[in-house]
Amino acid sequence: MRLILLGAPGAGKGTQAEIISKRLHIPTISTGNILREAIKNGTETGLRAKSFMDKGMLVPDDVIIGIVRERLAEPDCADGYILDGMPRTIPQAEALLEQGIEIDRVVSIEIADEVIEARMTGRRVCGTCGASYHIVANPPKTEGICNACGSELVIRKDDTPETVRHRLEVYHAETEALKGFYAKLGKLRLVEGNQPIEDATRDIMAALGGSE
Repeated sequence: MRLILLGAPGAGKGTQAEIISKRLHIPTISTGNILREAIKNGTETGLRAKSFMDKGMLVPDDVIIGIVRERLAEPDCADGYILDGMPRTIPQAEALLEQGIEIDRVVSIEIADEVIEARMTGRRVCGTCGASYHIVANPPKTEGICNACGSELVIRKDDTPETVRHRLEVYHAETEALKGFYAKLGKLRLVEGNQPIEDATRDIMAALGGSE
């Protein structure tokens, strides 16, 4: 099963990728992780990526695709993989096709912006031990204080309302169009994201087993 997970930031892609990876015994390929790995290992593509990053520039699509192709050629991807964070744009999706990188299913985790905003802006993290909370779903025993070590809880910059809204705008502008791209290829399946994790997993597994 060669799978792409789509969805806005905070839709639960990372959580579902982890669960599905274990169920299907296939690796999750996160572009951020493999980019760091390629740079650390000093591969040719990794060094090219580093030259752009050192100048504060975005890594071009052809370099990202090269790094993804290198990673997918490794033995653990022989039975399939989950692409997380790639493709982000139509040109990246087209480049995957041109490079012969096969995709069986594209699952989009659907969730309303206001739900995501409430989800992400409600996160609190302990500045000392890193324990994670949510003011509604998983509140600390004492407001603003970590259960584990008694330190103050903070809001990460990524979880401020302004940052969350900006990330959602970028998703709608750049990545959401991928749904139409993969729908035309008959590969897209939509799954409701605003439900318990195990229910979303069940729906994703059903979507993976569905006929073309």
